[in-house]
Amino acid sequence: MADRVINRPEGELPNHVAIIMDGNGRWAERRNLPRIAGHKAGEESITDIVRAASEWELGALTLFAFSTENWNRPANEVEFLMSFNRNLLNKRVEEFHARNIRIRHAGRRDRIPASTLKAIDNAVELTRDNTGLSLNIAFNYGGRAEIVDAVRRLCEDVAAGSLDPGEVDEDRFRSYLYNPEVPDPDLLIRTAGEMRISNFLIWELAYTEIYVTEVLWPDFRRGNLAEAIREYQSRERRFGGIKEE
Repeated sequence: MADRVINRPEGELPNHVAIIMDGNGRWAERRNLPRIAGHKAGEESITDIVRAASEWELGALTLFAFSTENWNRPANEVEFLMSFNRNLLNKRVEEFHARNIRIRHAGRRDRIPASTLKAIDNAVELTRDNTGLSLNIAFNYGGRAEIVDAVRRLCEDVAAGSLDPGEVDEDRFRSYLYNPEVPDPDLLIRTAGEMRISNFLIWELAYTEIYVTEVLWPDFRRGNLAEAIREYQSRERRFGGIKEE
């Protein structure tokens, strides 16, 4: 309960926070529970962090919910994650809508079960006109896949004669990404202590500040988010330049 009364961090907040929600399996294993118990426990973390991001008026929050590599996990775990994400969306979409949160999907649509895809599409459509927090759900998402998909669409436009290759620059390429209107993350948080980005937002993370915590995702709450933001605020972002004396 204590985390629920934590105030908005002082100072300038990152506009866009992205999170790799790691450690569900380890959380369960440490308690001699099946891995899916860790995913279930992570639901409260997701809800609290989305609420905090909305209440603190962040511009965007991207959650890495299911990667293109996660299909290689045991079939029962994959099946659970499909139903878990579907049920979570169905349960929380009305609340998020009431909070003026706009839900977006980032990722490929193939292989996602029809019922889960329907829940995603319904949430996207219901919240389409909301103007508050942009909640981006990276589901069946891979950073390399996003770039490959962007290149394919770009090549189709070149072949159709609607795009001159000489016009392609970073801004034009960005327009072919899944959600080009969402700004790049200012802060990437990875829970559970792993020091890698795991094929997440490869293009978008070019100048993102990275914060890694040993806290496992089911234990991560808004107090931990506030701590990550304070660490972010202590850094000097130069974007390849140098600090002027």
